[in-house]
Amino acid sequence: MSELANKVVPVAIEDEMKKSYIDYAMSVIVGRALPDVRDGLKPIHRRILYAMGELNLTPDKPHRKSATIVGDVMGKYHPHGDAAIYEAMVRLAQDFSIRYPLVDGHGNFGSIDGDPPAAMRYTEARLSRIALEMLADLDKDTVDFVPNFDDTLKEPAVLPSRFPNLLVNGSSGIAVGMATNIPPHNLSEVIDGVIMMIENPDVTSLELMAAIKGPDFPTGGIILGKDGIKEMYSTGRGSIVIRAKAVIEPMEGGKQRIVVTEIPYMVNKARLIEKIAELVREKHLEGITDLRDESDRNGIRIVIELKRDANARVILNQLFKHTQMQVTFGAIMLALVDNKPQVLTLRDLIYHYLEHQKDVVIRRTKYELARTEERVHILEGLKIALSHLDEVIALIRKSKDVPAAKEGLMKKFGLTEKQAQVILDMRLQRLTALERQKIEEEYSELLGKIEYYRKVLGDEKMVYGIIKEELLKIKERFGDERRTRIVAESKDFDEEDLIPEEDIVITMTHLGYIKRMPLSSYKSQRRGGKGVNGITTREEDFVDRIFVATTHHVVLFFTNQGNVYRLKAHEIPEAGRTAKGSAIVNLLPLKSQEKVNAVIPIKDFSQDGYLIMVTREGMVKKTLLSEYENTRKSGIIAITLNPGDELIGVKLVGEKDELVLGTALGMSIRFPVSDVSPTGRTARGVKAITLEEGDEVASMDVTSLGDEVLVITEKGYGKRTPIEEYRLQSRGGKGIITQKISDTTGKLVGLRVVSEKDEVILCTASGMMIRLEVSGISRMSRNARGVTLMKLENNDTVSAVAVIRESEKD
Repeated sequence: MSELANKVVPVAIEDEMKKSYIDYAMSVIVGRALPDVRDGLKPIHRRILYAMGELNLTPDKPHRKSATIVGDVMGKYHPHGDAAIYEAMVRLAQDFSIRYPLVDGHGNFGSIDGDPPAAMRYTEARLSRIALEMLADLDKDTVDFVPNFDDTLKEPAVLPSRFPNLLVNGSSGIAVGMATNIPPHNLSEVIDGVIMMIENPDVTSLELMAAIKGPDFPTGGIILGKDGIKEMYSTGRGSIVIRAKAVIEPMEGGKQRIVVTEIPYMVNKARLIEKIAELVREKHLEGITDLRDESDRNGIRIVIELKRDANARVILNQLFKHTQMQVTFGAIMLALVDNKPQVLTLRDLIYHYLEHQKDVVIRRTKYELARTEERVHILEGLKIALSHLDEVIALIRKSKDVPAAKEGLMKKFGLTEKQAQVILDMRLQRLTALERQKIEEEYSELLGKIEYYRKVLGDEKMVYGIIKEELLKIKERFGDERRTRIVAESKDFDEEDLIPEEDIVITMTHLGYIKRMPLSSYKSQRRGGKGVNGITTREEDFVDRIFVATTHHVVLFFTNQGNVYRLKAHEIPEAGRTAKGSAIVNLLPLKSQEKVNAVIPIKDFSQDGYLIMVTREGMVKKTLLSEYENTRKSGIIAITLNPGDELIGVKLVGEKDELVLGTALGMSIRFPVSDVSPTGRTARGVKAITLEEGDEVASMDVTSLGDEVLVITEKGYGKRTPIEEYRLQSRGGKGIITQKISDTTGKLVGLRVVSEKDEVILCTASGMMIRLEVSGISRMSRNARGVTLMKLENNDTVSAVAVIRESEKD
C-alpha cells in the first residue's frame, strides 16, 4: 500500500486541465486545422495528394474508386474517420470551392446548391494536372519525410509545391482559439507577384498589389473597394465585400428582369433562391412576379422577373441588402510557420514560400549532383576497363571466383569496389566501338552537368533564376483570366458596372413623365410618313423632350426655375414604346411649380468644355462643365433668372464653337461662343438676342454639330439650309429671318444644326413619332417656307425635335 502511495503524484485539477487542453489545442492547430505556409495544405489534404501519387493516379491513368483512395489514406497515413477524409477529397475536386482543383473527380461530387456528393463507392478520382506540380520532385530528397502514425511508413512533412498553393487556392479552418480564412487568388497574378519579389526582395505588401490585384474567387462576383484588400495584405486581416454579378434586361410588354450570372464565394445558390422567395412571400420585397433557376452546365443563371411598373434598380439594391447576393468575406491570413501559428502579410506569405522553394531547388540540385557524381565515378571505371581491355579479360579469366576477380581489378587498376563490380557486370555488347563512344559522350555530358550543379549551389541568383523559370512555365500552362472583378473604390462603386452599355432614347412629356427605350425601337421611315405610336399620353399632355444617350450617361435636368438635378441614365425606368413612363417627380425632388425645361446627357465631366444656357427672354450664360460635376440629386442652382424668365436650352460647347438661336416668330442669330465671357455657376448671364415684342427664343444649337441648319415648325413643315446663309453676327443683335411664319406653317419649334447622314426624330403633342433621314429633307433657302415632313391630324402639332448623329446611329 505504501509502495502505491509513493507512485501517486498529487496534481491540482486546474493545472492538469490547463496542460491537457493546451496539448489538445496545439495538436488541433498543428495537426488538423491550419495550413502550412509552404505548401498551403493541411495534413489531411497533403496525405490525400501523397497517397494518390503513391497509387500512381496521375492524369494520364484511369480514375480509381474514391473508396480505394480513402481506404489507402486512412490505413497508411490518416487514422481518422473515412467521412472526414472523403469530405476533404471532395472539396479538392469542386471547381466552385477550389480555384484550381487538385483532384479530378468523376461522378457526383456535390453542387453549388449544397447537394451532397455520392457515396465514395460510386465516385472515382485521380490527380489533376496542376496537382502534379504540388508533388513534383518529391522523389529527389526535396523535402523531409517523417514516420506515419504507426511508424511503418514515411510521409512528407510538406510537399514541394511548385506554385504558391496557399495564396492560389486559399484555405479556411477553425482551430482552438484561432481561425484562418485565406481567399483564393489568380495563379498568373500570384506568380507575377512572386517574380516581383525575386527581382526586388525589399518590395512591400502594397507594392505587390501592382501584380496581385486581390482575391479571385472560383465563382466570380464583384469585389467592392480596395480598402479591405489593402488592409488584408498589409496586416493579415481584412473585410472584403463581394457582390453577385447581375444585369437588368428588358422583356416583352415593357417589363424587366434581373439576371444573376455569378454569386459570391461559398454562397449556397439554392438557399439564396429560397431566401428571395421568402422575402417576396412576406412582402419584404415587392415588384417580383417570377423567380427561376435556369442554371445549367454552362453556368449560373437566376432569373427574377419584375412587374411592369417596378423599379429594377431599387429591387436589385434590396436584394443586395437583404440576401446573400452581397456578403462580407472576413479574411484572416493565419498559417503555420515552423509549426507555429502566425498571422501573415502578403509579403510574409510570398517570402516564406520563396524560402521553401529555395530549399527545394538546393536540395534537388544536391541530389542531382550526388547522383551525377555517382554515375561519373562508374563511367570512369568503365573507361579504365575499356582502355585496358585485354588485361582486364585476362585477369578475370585467371581469377578462381568473382570476389577474387573483383579484388584483382581493384589492386591492378586502382578501382573502387563499385567500379570493379560494374566492370564484372558489364555485358559483351558494351565492348563495341559504338558503345565506347556513347560512354565517352555520356561522361562528357555529365561533367558539364556537375559543373552547372556546383555553380547553382554556389550562386543564390541562379537558384532564384531556376524558381522564376519554373514558375513562368506553370503560369504558361495553367494561368487563366481573372474571374472576380474589383471595383476601384467601394464608395465610388456605381451600379452602372452591372448595366450593359447600350444606346437608348429618353423621352419626357410636358406634364413630366419620363422613360427610356432602346434606340432600336424606332425604324427609319421616308419623309411624309405617319410615324409609329411612340407614347400614350393624357389629352392635355404632350412629349416635349426627346434625346439619344447611353445607359452609362449622367443626365442633367435643368428646370424652368434655373436649378439642375442629376440622374444616371440607367436609373430612368425603361418602358415599352406605347407606355407613358414614370413621373419625373418620383425620380427628382422638384419644387412647387418647377418643371424640367432642358435635359442634357454627360458622359465625362473631366472633358474640356462649357455648358452654355439660353433663356426664353434671350439671355445667355457660359460656365465650365466641371462646375456641375458635384450636382446632387437634391439639386443645385444652375443659373440665376430674371423674374418671369425661364431656361429653355443647354448645350455642351468648346471655345471655338458658335451658337445659333431660333425664335418662335422665325428670327435667328449666329454668334461665337467666345463672345460670351465665362461666369460662375450661379451667374445671370448676358443678352444673346434682342427680341421683338411678343417673340421668345424657341430653340438653340451649336454649329460644330453639322454644316446645315434644319428648321421645324409646329405644323410639321421643315427645310434645311446651308449654314453659310446664316452670317456671323455680334451677340445681342436682332438677328435675321430663318423661317417665314404663317398660319399654314405655325410657329418655329425647332432649330437644329445637322449633317447629311444624320437622322431626326419628330414628336407631336398627341404622342406620334417619326424618324427621318436628314438627306430626305429638301434643301432650301433661308427665306423659304419648307415642305411637309410629317402629316398631322386633328389639329396636332410638333412639340419636340431630336437629332440622331451619324456616330450615334452606329
